[in-house]
Amino acid sequence: MTQNQFEKKSEAWSALFSEPMSDLVKRYTASVFFDKRLWQADIAGSLAHAEMLGAQGIISAEDRASIERGMAQIKAEIQSGAFEWKLDLEDVHLNIEARLTQLVGDAGKRLHTGRSRNDQVATDVRLWLVSEIDLIDGLLTDLQKSLVDVAELHVDTILPGFTHLQVAQPVSFGHHLLAYVEMFSRDAERLADVRRRTNRLPLGSAALAGTTYPLDRERVALRLSMVDALGHPQVCQNSLDGVSDRDFAIEFTAAASICMVHISRLSEELIIWMSQNFGFIKIADRFTTGSSIMPQKKNPDVPELARGKTGRVVGHLMGLITLMKGQPLAYNKDNQEDKEPLFDTVDTLKDTLRIFSEMVGGQLNPATGKKEGGITVNPIAMEQAASKGYATATDLADYLVKKGLPFRDAHETVAHAVKAAQSHACDLSELPLAVLQSFNATIEKDVYDCLSLRGSLNARNTLGGTAPAQVLAQIARHRGRLG
Repeated sequence: MTQNQFEKKSEAWSALFSEPMSDLVKRYTASVFFDKRLWQADIAGSLAHAEMLGAQGIISAEDRASIERGMAQIKAEIQSGAFEWKLDLEDVHLNIEARLTQLVGDAGKRLHTGRSRNDQVATDVRLWLVSEIDLIDGLLTDLQKSLVDVAELHVDTILPGFTHLQVAQPVSFGHHLLAYVEMFSRDAERLADVRRRTNRLPLGSAALAGTTYPLDRERVALRLSMVDALGHPQVCQNSLDGVSDRDFAIEFTAAASICMVHISRLSEELIIWMSQNFGFIKIADRFTTGSSIMPQKKNPDVPELARGKTGRVVGHLMGLITLMKGQPLAYNKDNQEDKEPLFDTVDTLKDTLRIFSEMVGGQLNPATGKKEGGITVNPIAMEQAASKGYATATDLADYLVKKGLPFRDAHETVAHAVKAAQSHACDLSELPLAVLQSFNATIEKDVYDCLSLRGSLNARNTLGGTAPAQVLAQIARHRGRLG
């Protein structure tokens, strides 16, 4: 059979119709130019299916060997760029099957026994996404390690902690960065959970109702465990659900959206910290751009773009939910629209994690052999900012509570002290002892220990607190967890 003959025969509905599909409809319905990225998963699933068909006596050993030989050649052609992807063949599945039949004849046509494109595509997307989740997990680990590295350098660096973007209390800059490590660790946990539910096998569900052939679906799952070293897929237990479920795509995009929101929050802080009004950090030139008209400008384009791309990923989540909300069982052509938002979500998340890991942690300079940081911290500017907002007011209230004053009364007393400091244009720590004692007679000279930024930092020495001793303990925990 020639390629052209197969292309005509590959339209399984062609004998029923009296006219060919229009070129416009071909372009509108084709997916090959974006779903061809599934080729590895498609070949893996087909080889596992062929092995099972042979073991069950549904196809001959010779046919199975021919299929394996043909698939090996197709794999080599795709990897070398020699494979010709054809719009007329609509998608990755028919393109590969057409080439296989051209190479091995009838054996290629027998491969589709006991399956439909409905369960085939669902299998391919799941296999592909499992491998992508594994890559993303590694990128999340890299980003966490980069944050931990910088945090360790700045355990003792004082940063003004904010609430409502107002100076609240002094914190360790290292402690602040570790908050993002916690966020990204939860993202990794979520993705691991998504992976478990993605790693399920629809193959064998056929079009929607199963098949009359004596398939061994568990055997296919075991065969695919050679592809997935973390465990073979569970077999989908309902054929209708197997071909039409896209929960895994929605769930992945939801987890990716949360992760991008975390990146967006970090981006917002980097943008603020880099501004001249703050001057807390500098971002390396390789992660910034200039202005076409203002020569003095250095713009934080990477964090700004990541902040913008977050909306794009969240939009994909809304799109996928909307895609599925009105579909009756089982498969509908609507589901072809799941791939582009899913693919773009994966690409966007991977690219963003990769560039943030380099921007935060730096990269190796081949010329010097040294790692050059992407972010330079200005500890002096951070500490000066922390001293401007009466950041130790809560410490004074705690001091009074330890002297026996009820907290609400201590809170009110400190408010009067802050008002006095404001009127004198000074910090609480700069008020004379006599003035402080006028607000409460129990105040003694040791009050200045708690009114210092460093004293405030060291005092919060409880689990999860910002004291340097606690930050070092958390860094050790994260290093042990991340390896």
